[in-house]
Amino acid sequence: MAKIAVTTDPDKFRHTLQGCPKLSDRSSPEAYIWNMSTPTDAYSAVVTTGIYCRPGCTARPTAANVRRYWVAAAAEAAGFRACLRCRPYRRRQLVRWDGPELICRAVQLILEGALEGQTEDALASRLNMSARNLRRLFNQHVGVTPAQLARSSRTHFARRLLDDTDLSVTDIAFAAGFGSTRQFNRAVRDIFRATPGELRARRRKADRLVADGGLLLRLPYDRPLDWPHTLAYLAARATPGVESVANGVYRRTVVIDGDPGVIELFEGDRERGVAAGSHLLLRAHLPHWGGLIHFVERVRRIAALDFPIAEANAALSSDPLIGPIIVARPGVSQPGAWDPFEVGVRTILGQQASVASASTTSGRLVRALGIPVRGLTAFGLTHTFPTAETLAFADLSDLGLTRARAAAVQSFASAVAEGRLPLDNSQPLDDFATAVMALPGLGPWTAHVLAFRLGERDAFPSSDLGLRRAYERLKSGPTPSLEERSEAWRPWRAHAAAHLWAAN
Repeated sequence: MAKIAVTTDPDKFRHTLQGCPKLSDRSSPEAYIWNMSTPTDAYSAVVTTGIYCRPGCTARPTAANVRRYWVAAAAEAAGFRACLRCRPYRRRQLVRWDGPELICRAVQLILEGALEGQTEDALASRLNMSARNLRRLFNQHVGVTPAQLARSSRTHFARRLLDDTDLSVTDIAFAAGFGSTRQFNRAVRDIFRATPGELRARRRKADRLVADGGLLLRLPYDRPLDWPHTLAYLAARATPGVESVANGVYRRTVVIDGDPGVIELFEGDRERGVAAGSHLLLRAHLPHWGGLIHFVERVRRIAALDFPIAEANAALSSDPLIGPIIVARPGVSQPGAWDPFEVGVRTILGQQASVASASTTSGRLVRALGIPVRGLTAFGLTHTFPTAETLAFADLSDLGLTRARAAAVQSFASAVAEGRLPLDNSQPLDDFATAVMALPGLGPWTAHVLAFRLGERDAFPSSDLGLRRAYERLKSGPTPSLEERSEAWRPWRAHAAAHLWAAN
């Protein structure tokens, strides 16, 4: 039986996170019961067959035999195996349900690798709670423990690598975050009822991807995606030497366990003649494959592939001011970031400066303090971005920054390096903004632009000149200020901001 979970402290959880529906402000606990009636929001498990399917599967079982689970791991823990028709493991696990924001954030952190090399106690500490309470809430609201969710996520990623790549089983085990091949083999048998070798032998011919160089992977998504808009946004704010956009491809340097690498991100399966619209392609040139699963999660955030855009569009499309521009471009959403620290520095450099000027300054900073990477000049890539530890103690006097701006960069870098300012979405938006604004030289605009790029769906830098210009052009007659008008767009103000910027 699927669990019906109710929180006993509804006033405790009022904020929202990307992927989590807004909670009702009613004080009744019934406001937080899982909505088990909406088939498109959950995995469907059929008790008569022992199989579970992802939303949208063409199978039509008798409704009385169906149980619903909000994550695939919960269905697996209940003894169900993945459908061979819709192959749920080919998609990232859903992170959507009516439940506490705290647990939604925890789920997101786990899917991004919070339990790799860390314990549940460490994760609980990041969320300011005890490990015992964390496990209790997970069992109550998700149906599995944090460790079970992490294990399921690793195994699903490994299954995709078995299908899509020619990596060895050993390489796949470590790429998916397993500590040993023995642990990997056991998890695969438990979840997919077969060995890794047997699963590879069953893979479909069309699944296999081959690249002339690097490792080619699909990044599937189930949402409208305006990739040209995302590319244009990233191109305008690219850090020279670290990022480049050309011919529909986003490229950047990355650092994996201290070693440099490069990623390329582009749309569709152009090399195989498959139409775009179902996935992006990632070509990764990495020094090693260990922990590839978390690397891929970070890449997905660049294009916000897991943003619940259908919910955001539905909530805002009837708004008389921004509704028409959302209907006209339903695939526009807030672009994310590979490196939150890098985006934070770039945002500080953009305070009271044009986008082009901030890019020029960030390029000078990279040339002075970044680590050179050879052989990539044809792509416009020359350096990796300096670390927080480097910038915290660097001499910034020759970069053309004002003394106040240089001090702001270094105070931000010190706070990140010392762990005083986490950039992992573990804090509610208001708490995060308060922590950013506590640093010298950083105000609401900086806090909300950074939160916007980190995926906080209610971030809204109302003082931004571009937003104000778009608002002035769209409004008609006497209207309230942009800040006041934006109250009607909660909790999707970041989505509204993305469309206002796109309308400029």
